[in-house]
Amino acid sequence: MSWGPLIFGHADPQVIEAVRETALSGTSFGTPHRYEVELAELVISMVPSIEKVRFVSSGTEATMSAVRLARGFTGRDKIIKLDGCYHGHADFLLVAAGSGLATFGTPDSAGVTEGNAKDTLVVPYNDLEALSAVLEKESTSIAALILEPVPCNYGLILPSEGYLKGVRELCDRYGVLLIFDEVISGFRLAKGGAQEYFEVTPDLTTLGKILGGGLPVGAYGGRKDIMAKIAPEGPVYQAGTLSGNPLAMAAGIATMKKLNNQNFYTDLSAKGRSLRDKLVPVIKKFNGAVQFRDIESIFCLYFTADTDLSTVDQVRKCDMKMFGTFHSAMLKRGIYLSPSGYEVGFLSSAHTESEIDRTVAAIAESLEEILS
Repeated sequence: MSWGPLIFGHADPQVIEAVRETALSGTSFGTPHRYEVELAELVISMVPSIEKVRFVSSGTEATMSAVRLARGFTGRDKIIKLDGCYHGHADFLLVAAGSGLATFGTPDSAGVTEGNAKDTLVVPYNDLEALSAVLEKESTSIAALILEPVPCNYGLILPSEGYLKGVRELCDRYGVLLIFDEVISGFRLAKGGAQEYFEVTPDLTTLGKILGGGLPVGAYGGRKDIMAKIAPEGPVYQAGTLSGNPLAMAAGIATMKKLNNQNFYTDLSAKGRSLRDKLVPVIKKFNGAVQFRDIESIFCLYFTADTDLSTVDQVRKCDMKMFGTFHSAMLKRGIYLSPSGYEVGFLSSAHTESEIDRTVAAIAESLEEILS
């Protein structure tokens, strides 16, 4: 499912037709146009926290721009990210946790300098106590906290009960902007994303993947007073020749209109429940050697006896070599999963009950082959 964007499956006819028709008028204008305005209006109507939105060409651009905006709005330099949350490949976001409970980040990629990483603090996900301690110490220098409300890049880690609301309360207490990176969860868990699903409103939201209907699109948006800081209205600069590209906007419009169909999320949720209901008995047969996690149409398999899996450290201890063996066994049976145990799987509206049954049967056979 292209790592998440294809919520209707591959080559959805309505999305393809929208792109084809738009291409006849041109593939790039370099100026604002009606498709950009129409998609912006749809996004604002669907995502609870967004009052104004700016389009870019990728999720990485969206998170990079949102953090710059938060710094420009608050006049502060440092940010907090949560260990295990991925926010694209901007230098200051490619940062891993250090050795302590809550530390200054260290570069997580060649080519990222210590200087770029020094203003990024890394805190464990699902740990309000650690977050509170960092905010107590550093609050006057922290512009924003950015997180995936549901981390999907270290397997699937679900927020503990009350965690996201606790994060919101702490950010309010210390005057720190809360950024939800909904590049994956946006339009996936609900029409309004994770913020609708969990009833927690961030100050800024980043979007991508599903938003573009399979074409390169990112966006960031939020409160009007924050977004007013973006040039030309304010002093925070961001621009891109291909931002708001007409083909991508047309694909996004077609996608958003389909998502607004009355029963779309009810039907997609039912597919997720069907996969879970059929797969859980299969998993139980293997005496705790493999775990299954899911939320709505997102799912993940872990090779571990640990039944909690609420932290990144627990995921790091899972058997990723065994996942590779499992992935090969599934390929032999015609099922292509994400080729890493740190990635998640996605269902689309194109998946039928027959395909869910076939997938469950392939998982059962593959687990029997590699674990027996």
